Amino acid sequence: MQKNNPKIINAWCMYDWANSVHALVIVSSIFPVYFSAAALNASAGTGMVDFFGLSVKSSVLFSYTVSASFLLTALLVPLCTAIADFTGQKKRFMKFFCYLGAISCMLLFFFTKDTLNFSVIIFALSLIGWSGSIVFYDSYLPEIATEDNFDSYSARGFSMGYLGSVLLLLFNLSMVLFPAIYGITDKAMPARISFFTVGVWWILFAQIPFRYLPSGQHGKKQVKNWIFNGFTELGKVYSELREQPYLAKFLGAFFVYTMGLRTVMYVATIFGANELKLPSQSLIITVLLIQLVGIAGSFLFAWLSSQIGNIYALMIGVAIWIGICSGAYYTTEAMEFYLIACAVGMVMGGIQSLSRATYSKLIPDNTSESASFFSFYDVTEKLAIVIGTFIYGAVEQVTGSMRNSILALLVIFVIGLILLSRIPSQKVYRYGLETKTN
Repeated sequence: MQKNNPKIINAWCMYDWANSVHALVIVSSIFPVYFSAAALNASAGTGMVDFFGLSVKSSVLFSYTVSASFLLTALLVPLCTAIADFTGQKKRFMKFFCYLGAISCMLLFFFTKDTLNFSVIIFALSLIGWSGSIVFYDSYLPEIATEDNFDSYSARGFSMGYLGSVLLLLFNLSMVLFPAIYGITDKAMPARISFFTVGVWWILFAQIPFRYLPSGQHGKKQVKNWIFNGFTELGKVYSELREQPYLAKFLGAFFVYTMGLRTVMYVATIFGANELKLPSQSLIITVLLIQLVGIAGSFLFAWLSSQIGNIYALMIGVAIWIGICSGAYYTTEAMEFYLIACAVGMVMGGIQSLSRATYSKLIPDNTSESASFFSFYDVTEKLAIVIGTFIYGAVEQVTGSMRNSILALLVIFVIGLILLSRIPSQKVYRYGLETKTN
């Protein structure tokens, strides 16, 4: 297949446009605020909710739900990707997870204080659908682009995701702030409609990549024992991965710093609502600010990597995260929270897009098991989220303060920075190989 085809690249980027509304509206802005309010009503103001007979703090329940969702995804996705590589049905698996996530978002329309337990499960399914589809989406990058374009195309995808999600959030935010314009009188209805629009947007724009992305057949003959051969395929990729020392080291570092990064992504709004007592409108606008700054951040880190190499650029990003956690621990005022949010936006998308591009560079060239390779990347990320959100929730549950949880994240970022420092920059590494060859 011809690589760097503009039509295919643009179609690939459109999946970021399609699915990122989940990350913004469901994960980071409107849903967490609505969840906190609904849980508070369900608990009669105590903050403790009954989840199938278990009494738990609402913010802890949110963290644990995220942990459980990504743990299940981490167990499920490797098998799916191995089967997808062997049978050549990558796009079908991507569609399945996409529709699972989008339909779950639509079902959140029925979320009220009386359906809390049901809605928590639906929220978990939306996370599984979103994260499951992403691994197949990411695995297309080395198939459709040459290595010299990984950084810029990855940044373009993230920036498209930021832009698309901001547009939908602006519409949803207008309903939340000015419901009378739309003839809405029920105070909870704007948020519930927002959840439904996420599913519609996701499915609608996903049709573009589904139309143009290759099927990924690789000329493999279909066989009956596809489950057994799926495990065989996964084992082959694991053996190859062990023979790639820099790839294994990068996955280790990625696991640690992602543990902190993605945990912040999932709990930042809850922190602002519960710890700083910020109004819901302020929290949603803050998340919108993060997205807008994130567009510039994605391209900034792509440019930075072209100047000093991927690893050094990632180290700078992780060092900034250490500063962010330090500042967040002492944050007490709304303005301080907004300034930290700007810093988060600058490094959030940049590190995520650069991590995806770096991994794409490190996997073997022209491999036909790209989905299986990216399943290891995805499982690493998901397990990091599981452990990170669990640590955050557990520290809060034991100490009673989210600020102590932030200190735990700070330590995680420090360890991640140390592990990254053990990997030579991609530019330096490649230059060394060329020198030896010459």
